[in-house]
Amino acid sequence: MRIYLLVMLVGAAVTFLMTPLARWVALRAGAITAVRSRDVHTIPTPRLGGLAMLAGLAVALVVASRTPFLGDVFDSAGSQAWAVLGGAAMVCLLGVIDDIWDLDWMVKLVGQVLAAGFMAWQGVQVITLPIGGLTIASSRTSLFVTIVVLVVAMNAVNFVDGLDGLAAGVIAIGGTAFFVYTYLLTQNDSPQDYSSLASLVVAALVGVCLGFLPHNFHQARIFMGDSGSMLIGLTMAAAGIIVTGKIDPAQFSGGQALPAYLPILLPMAVLVLPLLDMAMAVVRRLAQGKSPFHPDRRHLHHRLLALGHSHRRAVVVMYLWTAVFAFAAAALVVLPWQVVLVALGVAVVVVLLLTLGPFSGRRRRQAPPLVTIDVDAGSDVAILAAGDGDRSVATTLAATTLAPSPPAAAPRRPAPLTPAPLNPAPLTTP
Repeated sequence: MRIYLLVMLVGAAVTFLMTPLARWVALRAGAITAVRSRDVHTIPTPRLGGLAMLAGLAVALVVASRTPFLGDVFDSAGSQAWAVLGGAAMVCLLGVIDDIWDLDWMVKLVGQVLAAGFMAWQGVQVITLPIGGLTIASSRTSLFVTIVVLVVAMNAVNFVDGLDGLAAGVIAIGGTAFFVYTYLLTQNDSPQDYSSLASLVVAALVGVCLGFLPHNFHQARIFMGDSGSMLIGLTMAAAGIIVTGKIDPAQFSGGQALPAYLPILLPMAVLVLPLLDMAMAVVRRLAQGKSPFHPDRRHLHHRLLALGHSHRRAVVVMYLWTAVFAFAAAALVVLPWQVVLVALGVAVVVVLLLTLGPFSGRRRRQAPPLVTIDVDAGSDVAILAAGDGDRSVATTLAATTLAPSPPAAAPRRPAPLTPAPLNPAPLTTP
């Protein structure tokens, strides 16, 4: 455990120290996010934070490869470890180009597919599925499934990266739960040697996100940009793929073994909000006849702001939802699924109340409209219409008899002017 904490600390320290340099590069390169109608930030902010995150991930993996405890991981699965770093570097470079020159969505999608294909070619592939221990026999099918998983994860994180500190915090929280899960699974499977490449990758990723958060939390001095969001999305999905097939299902009960064989379930538990946000956005935009990548202001974080949450409070609410689902999945390795289900239900109710709290409070504080109606020709009644569930309550406030106003006096017409005589009086001669 201490080695993993060291890797996490190294990733955090390098990312934290390199972020100011990445900000300087973004300012010099013109990679600055202007204030647009759909944005929440109020001042132009540099991006390219992914460069610092890539540096933190690379240094953390290099340091881990030099430790005796994790050295065997690189000896047995060295190509996979460096494939993750290589794929992360590819999508980070793609994101840098997009952050500077704003690539077309189709070009960016092709780049994502190439990076995912590179990782699959190096051995990071989905091999087994949880349906009765089903193994994907076809290499082409395995390649296709792997690319789909990686591309979906990258775009899910990219879609949710709309508030300061949101994407980095969500991955840090979910990654922590994922790390605990993979660590405990590996301990149960091989008590003598519980070093794991998946745990290593997630530990480094959590450190990278924690190191970037101080610069990115509201009010952010730098954004991670597409270079960062695609990097952390791909790395998280890669860790889920690596752990697939590494655990013996005979060692666990059904509720515990299922996540070990489903490379999508754990990333879904970690990325439940990004994936939900992306699915809703794609359906919404296609229904409107637009591109799935067409931006708008109807993401989940926009809806939280519309409920009355402040910027920071909306981010914290998203953190809570991520923690609920991610740690519920992690708890399956040590607790019965019945206990996990009950705890999950309680947690969902609590977080739901916190999510809707500003909405209910705003309804109570909102001043109802004052309506005036005529009762007869000489009186008015002012009533206050207040909503009480599905019923409307009309409260009489006052009844005042108003005397009819006198008709306005007609304006006086000026007296007609008498024209002067045309023949003046004759002049008399003295």
